[in-house]
Amino acid sequence: MAKRTGGDVAALVGDTGVLRSLRPEDFVSDSFGLPTVTDILRELEKPGRDPRPAFRTATFKEGVEKIGDLEPGMVLEGVVTNVAAFGAFVDVGVHQDGLVHVSAMSRTFVKDPRDVVKPGDIVRVKVLEVDAVRKRISLTLRLDDDARAGARPAAREPRRGGAAPRPRREAPPAAGGAMADALRRAGLVRPDRGR
Repeated sequence: MAKRTGGDVAALVGDTGVLRSLRPEDFVSDSFGLPTVTDILRELEKPGRDPRPAFRTATFKEGVEKIGDLEPGMVLEGVVTNVAAFGAFVDVGVHQDGLVHVSAMSRTFVKDPRDVVKPGDIVRVKVLEVDAVRKRISLTLRLDDDARAGARPAAREPRRGGAAPRPRREAPPAAGGAMADALRRAGLVRPDRGR
């Protein structure tokens, strides 16, 4: 190619006009086929070009470095690290992956989380709930979800006010002896059946 253009290889590198004037078919031989010659011409045109697509990484939020820094309602950028049948795990930069449950991936029904995300995807998530003690982070892909809506309900407390619970009525002694009486009190035999 350098002989054909009348210069040296260094002058050929990056000279788009000269390289495009060359016909790849003229350089095909037993050692190099047309695809190889075409690739060589392309590489000479743009030397050092990386054919892979641009690599993008998640931008973790500044100041959020540990699980204690997370608060419900925060919107963060993260990387999907794993996808399972029940949801996807997302690294948001706190050394503990959060879970986006399959029900929090879309407004429509999601049969397979792999239809929505795959490992390596960069996603924006909202923090729904943080349990630092158990190292659990609940996330959603639906950024308009209310953070409180994702929180687990607290254990039910007994009702305050209102009617007091009714005392348990003892069944009147019935025939059948001491054993039948003990079974009735334990609730294993209904008093109306007798046996």
